[in-house]
Amino acid sequence: MKLLAVRRLLRIQRVVIRYQLDDLLFAQQPLPLWLRALRYALPWRWLPRRALHLSRGARLRLALEELGPIFIKFGQLLSTRRDLLPVDIADELAKLQDQVPPFDPEHSRALIEEQLGAKVGDVFARFDAQPLASASVAQVHGAQLQSGEEVVVKVIRPGLEPVIRQDLAWLFLLARLAEKASTDARRLRPVEVVGDYEKTIYDELDLLREAANASQLRRNFEGSPLLYVPQVHWELCRPKVLVMERIYGIQVTDLATLADQRTDMKLLAERGVEIFFTQVFRDSFFHADMHPGNIFVSTRTPWDPQYIAIDCGIIGSLTAEDQDYLARNLLAFFKRDYRRVAQLHIDSGWVPAETRVNDFEAAIRTVCEPIFERPLKDISFGQLLLRLFQTARRFNMEVQPQLVLLQKTLLNIEGLGRQLYPDLDLWTTAQPFLERWMRERVNPLHLLRNLQQQAEQVPHLSQIARDALERLNRQPQSPPLAASGKPHWPVRLLGAVLIGGAASQGLLLSLAAWPSWAMLAGGVYLVMRR
Repeated sequence: MKLLAVRRLLRIQRVVIRYQLDDLLFAQQPLPLWLRALRYALPWRWLPRRALHLSRGARLRLALEELGPIFIKFGQLLSTRRDLLPVDIADELAKLQDQVPPFDPEHSRALIEEQLGAKVGDVFARFDAQPLASASVAQVHGAQLQSGEEVVVKVIRPGLEPVIRQDLAWLFLLARLAEKASTDARRLRPVEVVGDYEKTIYDELDLLREAANASQLRRNFEGSPLLYVPQVHWELCRPKVLVMERIYGIQVTDLATLADQRTDMKLLAERGVEIFFTQVFRDSFFHADMHPGNIFVSTRTPWDPQYIAIDCGIIGSLTAEDQDYLARNLLAFFKRDYRRVAQLHIDSGWVPAETRVNDFEAAIRTVCEPIFERPLKDISFGQLLLRLFQTARRFNMEVQPQLVLLQKTLLNIEGLGRQLYPDLDLWTTAQPFLERWMRERVNPLHLLRNLQQQAEQVPHLSQIARDALERLNRQPQSPPLAASGKPHWPVRLLGAVLIGGAASQGLLLSLAAWPSWAMLAGGVYLVMRR
């Protein structure tokens, strides 16, 4: 095993040198003497180099392709981090295709029998040896159940775990070396990015997780004309085997076939946007891998088109607080209220509390005003969010994994929608949805449901308050703030204490307890005030 690891490291080094990635990483850095000596001492540095005429992004893409599937998937993840990467590199990495030669179908049969504890012939009336698709993590076969139902069987690639562990170890090593040797690399947080990839790749190895995601998404859109999700056959699912209903549809990028069946392309594009916002704000559970290979269109009613989604391995979700702040941010953008956007970022904790609101507002205005001068249909919603995140990063915005997933998904949906219907005005489609969602948030029935949920916390209020005070006491003292950046937490903490006091006095038990009502009203005002 150690010999294989050393051979793998030598191969990585050769590829790095061959595609001039060492020059890409260290071009503008004063390197330590030992590192310069090591670079020039490597024997294959003096071998002919490839693709010297290509751009830096193209060289990186070709190198990842040569290093194999695990590095390809890492490059695909990197391409979604447009808040960190230069545009030219992110665009090149987006071209990476996760396609590898299929493995022997006998390995699939053996793994299915091992996982299910039964012969393939006993479970399936037919099992197609020729795979429908093959990727770095899994392979998909067509099959038929004994009942006659057509299904697909997804099987994890054999012998993958040791390869992943080994390649991840080298990726972490390269990331740490880059952080030590390059200030530019340090700014991109490579160790953190590799850590995100480690979680993603191991999640994809558990097909029960994907099955659970698909089942939840199907339930969320049950009976909906917008989206159909294939049924999971839970009795045949295991950690390395997934069996689902087989779907038949037109790939969403097959514009010619969609046009031939007279699909309403405008409605199809608008429904894609509606699906996205429904998942994010109604369900807080969104398919975060909506590239064209995972999206199909039903052939049943082209005048009333319905999407079909597969491969739910990557799912995003938002907390109720993040949903609220995101909706308020987007609506403030619609109104070009940059001060509101800046204040919401601070209130949400996305940027540090000591950030000067005036400075942050000015930076946001500088980024957004040139964009808003274009016609609305030409403005990229996803690109606007990306520019905002990049601006916020200058003000020490912490990486928010859920927002990165959301921004990547929005870029996919928006790009797809404008392929289908170039005049798609995402803003006009999104704004009414967000305004309706915000109105529903203050609906008395919604507030009553929230109050009932919060009532479960009443017995624990004293402990919650004590824990909050202890956390505040442990926080380092912040520098004094300008008048425009006053801290809000003391006021909100007081509001929380008043609400807790109202509950403890018996508000939930006695409707006549007017002091409790007064405390509750004051507490709600202090917590909700901006």
